[in-house]
Amino acid sequence: MKKKLLSTMLAATLSFTMLVGCGSSESANETSSTNEAASTNEASESASEEVVEDAAGESATAEEKSEEAATDLPTTDLAGNEITVPEEIDAIVSMSPSSTRLLVDLGLSDYIVACDTYSYEYYGDSLTADIPQFDMMSPDQESIVALNPDIVFTTGMSYATGTDVYGSVREAGICVADIPSASSLEDISTSITFIGSCTGTADEAATIVEEMEATIDEIKELAATISEDEKKTVLYETNTPTADYPTIYSAGSETYIAEMIEAIGAVNATADQVGWASLTEEDAIAINPDVIISTDMYTTDAVETHLTLSGWENVTAVVNGDVYLMELSNELNQPNQHVVSAMVEMAKYIYPEVFADVEDPFAAVAR
Repeated sequence: MKKKLLSTMLAATLSFTMLVGCGSSESANETSSTNEAASTNEASESASEEVVEDAAGESATAEEKSEEAATDLPTTDLAGNEITVPEEIDAIVSMSPSSTRLLVDLGLSDYIVACDTYSYEYYGDSLTADIPQFDMMSPDQESIVALNPDIVFTTGMSYATGTDVYGSVREAGICVADIPSASSLEDISTSITFIGSCTGTADEAATIVEEMEATIDEIKELAATISEDEKKTVLYETNTPTADYPTIYSAGSETYIAEMIEAIGAVNATADQVGWASLTEEDAIAINPDVIISTDMYTTDAVETHLTLSGWENVTAVVNGDVYLMELSNELNQPNQHVVSAMVEMAKYIYPEVFADVEDPFAAVAR
């Protein structure tokens, strides 16, 4: 993938130097009889030396650029493990949907030789047909090694059990790049930059990060115009409470979803809990949120179900009909640049007039 230009440049430089040397020698033999010719010869030799020096300088510059490119490759992954990233990446195993989608957007879908099952479920139409799929929690390491990939991108979810489920892959000498689960928008930008650096698409990744951060800045500028008494309390829900499963799961502080809610200019209803928060139905009702944002993809008519839940009749969000099911649930839950797409959607639900003109920078590649 990364083109090796150094040997070609050196060969061209040496050929050019030899031609210059031959030309100056013949000129000296033919014109040595006159002072004018001698003077001309000296000038020719001087010019030749300058050209040779320039060529040597270009060669040194090429070597420096090559060394610089090599040092640009990450030497540690985002979990802090030492890694050796191959200079050329032609075969990738992607073990998280967020990384897979980023790789597709970077134009690397043809290089993905295997992925996790969720990646294929969501983005299989962008991948090579029938590539191997593995469980991200307990991947078939022997099969991964047999594929002989250049790099394997993992997710923090793979280490939920506390064991290294890629130990055999590492022992086989394959580069395993761990990407812990993102807890902030900055973490997401960092992971995009990291994957770009590993795969020779650093410029493309930088452009994606710039677009992502520019939209976040635009949202923050508009949010600054919202007064304190206009701020709305937002309850984010991954599920709709039922008699069988009454606990509501949400995003507490130190999560990128909570950061997004606050960047929009709203108050996160579960900010008092750290990480992935849980609360009872009674506690949620007591919060009396102004807006409810749901990513519940399993309940039929999740919004209508929530609006008719017993005990929620006097909750402000229910009274005003401000209960929304995210169309971009995958985008919100998969930490890559498309969280900004979800952020734009969420902002328009919460403060439709304030964010009416904000555009999704990644709408052209939305799925």
